[in-house]
Amino acid sequence: MRVELINGSPNKDGSTSLALAEVEKALNAAGMETHIFWVGAKPIGGCTDCGKCAELGRCVIDDKVNEFRELARQADGFVFGSPVHYATLSGNMKSFMDRLFFSEFVGNHNAAFRLKPVAAVTVARRGGSVTAFSQLNKYFTIQEMFIVSSRYWNNVFALKPEEVPEDREGLCNMRIIGRNMAYFLRCHEAAEKAGIPLPEVEEPIFTNFTR
Repeated sequence: MRVELINGSPNKDGSTSLALAEVEKALNAAGMETHIFWVGAKPIGGCTDCGKCAELGRCVIDDKVNEFRELARQADGFVFGSPVHYATLSGNMKSFMDRLFFSEFVGNHNAAFRLKPVAAVTVARRGGSVTAFSQLNKYFTIQEMFIVSSRYWNNVFALKPEEVPEDREGLCNMRIIGRNMAYFLRCHEAAEKAGIPLPEVEEPIFTNFTR
């Protein structure tokens, strides 16, 4: 079973990469296959609300978003990681998540993400990590994903990569994510073998609150 770990930092080998690597080690130790996808440093434009994804089944802007979509459809679980910039996700990560999740929902009814386990990881120098962590989780809940938790919020604190090992509690939480994710995937595999079906798909109903 394969887990995709997404690095939303513009620094490929920065602190976010080290936090995800700790999750990856725990996943690998539990027998899971892993792959780290880097969103990159090249600017990613935001959603333009053109609606073409409903017709094409992918985003009309052909960049990292569509590249990852193909990997996502073959993945069994996900860990999305981002540094904290101004108490939110990095700019590229925000645009990446907006277009990826919206176009997948509109064009494919969550084919890549529905009922798959997922976890969020944020890395901050000092503050804003809880806000960014909450921001990531909102993408998951709108796609019927199973959120895998740790013992605390999934945050690592470091200004520079060499400071990551000093956050012993943060790295402990990363390892717990990996082990819990692996356990969930094994349970899902066992359920499939036992013939337990996934919940049925109900067509979405859109209202403006009550109307």
